[in-house]
Amino acid sequence: MPEIAVRLPDGSEKHVPEGATVLDLASAIGPRLAQAALAGKVDGDEVDLEHTLTDGDTVEIVTDRSPEALHLLRHSAAHVMAEAIKTLYPEANFGVGPDIEDGFYYDFRIDKQLTPDDLEAIEERMRQIISEERPFERSELTKLEAWDLFEGDPFKQELIEEIPEGDTISVYREGVFTDLCRGPHIPHTGKIGAFKLMKLAGAYWRGDNERPMLQRIYGTAWFTQKELDAYLERISEAERRDHRKLGKELDLFSLHEEAGAGLPLYHPKGARVLRIIQEWLRQELYRRGYDEVITPHVYKADVWKTSGHWDNYRENMYFFQVDEGEGKVADYGIKPMNCPGHIMIYKNDIVSYRDLPWRMFEFGTVYRHELSGVVHGLMRARGFTQDDAHIFCTAEQVTPEVMKMLELVDYVNGEFGFEYTAEVSTRPEKSMGSDEMWEVATNGLKDALEQRGQEYEINEGDGAFYGPKIDIKLRDAIGRTWQTATIQVDFNNPERFDMTYRTAENTEAQPFMLHRTILGSMERFLGILIEHYAGAFPVWLAPVQAVVIPIADRHLEHAESVRERLEVAGVRVEVYEEQEPMRVKIAKAQQQKVPYMLVVGDKEAEGDLVAVRERTEGDIGQMGVAEFAEKVVG
Repeated sequence: MPEIAVRLPDGSEKHVPEGATVLDLASAIGPRLAQAALAGKVDGDEVDLEHTLTDGDTVEIVTDRSPEALHLLRHSAAHVMAEAIKTLYPEANFGVGPDIEDGFYYDFRIDKQLTPDDLEAIEERMRQIISEERPFERSELTKLEAWDLFEGDPFKQELIEEIPEGDTISVYREGVFTDLCRGPHIPHTGKIGAFKLMKLAGAYWRGDNERPMLQRIYGTAWFTQKELDAYLERISEAERRDHRKLGKELDLFSLHEEAGAGLPLYHPKGARVLRIIQEWLRQELYRRGYDEVITPHVYKADVWKTSGHWDNYRENMYFFQVDEGEGKVADYGIKPMNCPGHIMIYKNDIVSYRDLPWRMFEFGTVYRHELSGVVHGLMRARGFTQDDAHIFCTAEQVTPEVMKMLELVDYVNGEFGFEYTAEVSTRPEKSMGSDEMWEVATNGLKDALEQRGQEYEINEGDGAFYGPKIDIKLRDAIGRTWQTATIQVDFNNPERFDMTYRTAENTEAQPFMLHRTILGSMERFLGILIEHYAGAFPVWLAPVQAVVIPIADRHLEHAESVRERLEVAGVRVEVYEEQEPMRVKIAKAQQQKVPYMLVVGDKEAEGDLVAVRERTEGDIGQMGVAEFAEKVVG
C-alpha cells in the first residue's frame, strides 16, 4: 500500500499508509498515545481523530496534557448537555453553545421556564450519556441539505442563511442531538471525566435585546473529579471574596439602581482607600518627572470628531445637546478618555525639543456606555477614574519612555504583591493610520519589553483604533488574572490635532504620543484589591488602621487621648465608645478587618499604655502610644 510522510512536532518524519487518520498515526507511534489521544493539530489547525492525513502534513497529537485539551473537553460537554436537554424537552430549539473560560454554556428555547432544581435531572441524563461512550460523528453538508436538516429550527436556519453559497457546512451528531459545528470534538462522550452545571441565566438571541430571550445553562467540565473539586473550591473562595459583598460589609461603596447601572457611590472608608492609593502614586509620579493636570468632563463634539472617537467610538459614548443662545445648539460629548484635554494643554504654547519628553498625568474620571449585561460592580463600571498619563516625545524617546513605564508597572505591582504577564495587541480591523506607522509603533513596544527581559504574548487584532498597546495582566491571591495597566503608542492624534514641536534645527516636527495607565480603572483596581486581600487591606492601605477599645466608661478619657495623639502621628484611628462588652467590640473590629485593636483599661490608663491586639496574631502585648505609632507609620 502506498505510504505518505508526515512531520511530527520534534521535526522527525513518520510514514503511514495513504488514507491514514490522525488516530492511525497515534497508533503507529504507540498504543498508549492512541489511548490518550483526543484530537489532532494538522498544520496548526485542530481536527478530529478521524481526519485523513495527506503527504507533508505537520501533525501533533492532542492529549489531556495539551493546552487545547480543556477547550475540546468543554466544547464536547456542551453538546452532551444539549443532548440531555433535547431528550428531556424534545421541543427544544438551540442557539449557540461554546466553551468559555473554565466551562461552557448552551442557549435554548423550551416551553418551560427552568429553575435550579431542574439542573439535577439534566445532570443525571448527562451522566447516562457519558457512561454510554457515544461517539461524536461529523458530517459535511451543502447549504440546502443543512437547511432541510434543521427544518423548523429558526435559530439554526438563520445561521445557515448567512453562510456563503458554496461553503461546506459541518454538523456533529451524538445520540439524538445534531448541531451546526466546526469541531473538532473528543472521540466519544466517555472522555468527559467530571462536570457540573453551575447556573441558569437568560440571554437574548445573538445578544440583541430586540430578539427572543432564550434560557442559558452554564456548566464546567474537567478530566478528573479532583480537578473539578479544586475548581469548585476556587469558586467558593471567590464568592467569599466578592468585592460587592465585602464592599457592603466593610461600608466601602454602594450601587443604587436609581443612580444608574455601573455608577458606584463611595462611602467615607472606600473614598479614603482610593485617596490613599492616589496620593501614594501621585508622589511617585512627581518623583519620576510627571506634571499633574486637571481637564473637563465634557467637550464639544468637534473635539471628538477631530480625535476620531466620533467615527470609531461613538457607540460607547454619551452625547447631548446644549443651547448656546441665539438659536444655536451644539453637540457635546462626555469624555470616555482624557487624551484631548492633555493635547489641548500641549498645544497651548510653543513646545521645543528641549521640553520633551513631557509627561502629563491626571486622575481623570471618564464615562463609557457599557451594555447593562456586562456591568459588574467595580470591575466593569460606566463611570470610573483612570490614573491616566500621556507622554509627548520624539521618535527616539519612544522605546526609553516605554521602558520607564514598564519599570513603573514593575514597582507598583511589587508594592501590592502582584505577579503579572504582558501582552502586545496589534492592529484591529477598525483602525486609523498607515501600515508603516503601525509596524514602527508595534516594534517599539516589543523592543522595550525585550530590552527589559520581559516575556510577552501577541494578541492579534486587539489594539486600540489609533495604535498598538501593551496590556498588563496581574494574578491575584487565588490565581485569577486581571487586565490593569495599558501602554499605547498613538501616532494618529498628533497628526489629527496638528501637534508639533520645534526641533534643534528650528523646524517643525510631529511628536509621538504615548498613552498609559498603571492601575487602569481605579474602580476596577480597588475591586481587585478587595478580592485579593479578602477585604483585609495591609496596614498602610487600611481605611482604619486601629480602633481604641475602652473596657469601661472610666477609660474613655484615656482612649480619646490615645486617639488624638495617634491622629497627630498620622495613624487612622477610631474609638469604639458604645456601651458594649469588650468581646463584642473586638468581634466588630475583626469583622471590619481592622489591623489593630488597642484595648485600654485601668493598667493602660495608669501607665499611659495600650494593649495591642493584631487581627490575625491576637494579643501582642502592651506598648506606649508613640511606640505603637512608630510601628504603624514607620
